[in-house]
Amino acid sequence: MSLTFRCLLALALLPLLNGCSSTGYYSQLLTGQWHVLQAREPVAKVVADPQRDPVLRQHLARSQAARTFASEHLKLPDNQSYRLYADIQRPYVVWNVFATAEFSLDPVTYCFPVAGCVAYRGYYSQGAARGDAALKREQGMDVWVSGVEAYSTLSWFDDPILNSMLHWGDERLATLIFHELAHQRFYVKDDTEFNESFASFVEQEGTRQWRAYQGLPAAHTKGLQQREAFITLVLSTRQRLQQLYSQTLPAAEMRQRKAAEFERMRREYRALRDQQWAGNNRYDAWVNAPMNNAKLLPFGLYDQWVPAFAALFKQTGGDWAVFYKEVEQLGKLPPLQRKAALRQWAGPLPKANNP
Repeated sequence: MSLTFRCLLALALLPLLNGCSSTGYYSQLLTGQWHVLQAREPVAKVVADPQRDPVLRQHLARSQAARTFASEHLKLPDNQSYRLYADIQRPYVVWNVFATAEFSLDPVTYCFPVAGCVAYRGYYSQGAARGDAALKREQGMDVWVSGVEAYSTLSWFDDPILNSMLHWGDERLATLIFHELAHQRFYVKDDTEFNESFASFVEQEGTRQWRAYQGLPAAHTKGLQQREAFITLVLSTRQRLQQLYSQTLPAAEMRQRKAAEFERMRREYRALRDQQWAGNNRYDAWVNAPMNNAKLLPFGLYDQWVPAFAALFKQTGGDWAVFYKEVEQLGKLPPLQRKAALRQWAGPLPKANNP
């Protein structure tokens, strides 16, 4: 997932920001990014040092094969990003705060001097993220705080492999590298859905090709089918909520029907888990935790246009260079035309079934 820090190079604009809260927020961005940059060291140096953790050295050594594959085969940027390592001494590099109004699925957006607007606000401190979330809840908003393993500075800096990226094994690290390099390859200002869906597609297709390149079997079909079914379930819930919020209803009734939609999602999830997934409970914790609009936002941001990019990639014959040119053409369209083109590529959206 990317958190845009182009604003870090717009220091001259800081005096133009109104209010101590804005200045304080930008200050923590600058400090946090500076600490990440200061912690970097070449991967090759870590791998060659016998005093370093051998598991870390092996993990980083294997990561470089995926990094080379990304540039040579996926045509992603060939630079020093992810050829460096940084131990930031925490499980996540930033914590993103997502927020919506109580009866809306439109994210509260945050605009930066250079990078444009994004649908979340990032903090290098979990406590600061929770503090911001608490303030937004007091204002009646739906809020969700999510830890982030990695982000892209969009080629402003050489992004390192972070210790926060190493928790889930070699393939997960490769997917993160593919995703973040995709942000470096192309980025559209003010369109989080486009950017994240594009990077998610590159991650997914890149991982499929990476496995084939290594002579590994395709990823377990059952797991992929479960993931797709779960995403469809969440997106269908979003669609029904959007229909609900378009109505003019008393707040109390709207609140009651909103809660009913979330309960329906839980009920349908349990049916999937028990009847089709043989009891696989991989999503139980997420589903059973408190639910609100903001918690659904990452699904719309990260997955909404993945089918569109998949169709476009197929139409180009799987040629990455041609695909990126087509993506760039889409990115140049005005926002409404871009969304219409993506919708056409994606095909029909899943229908929201009525109770």
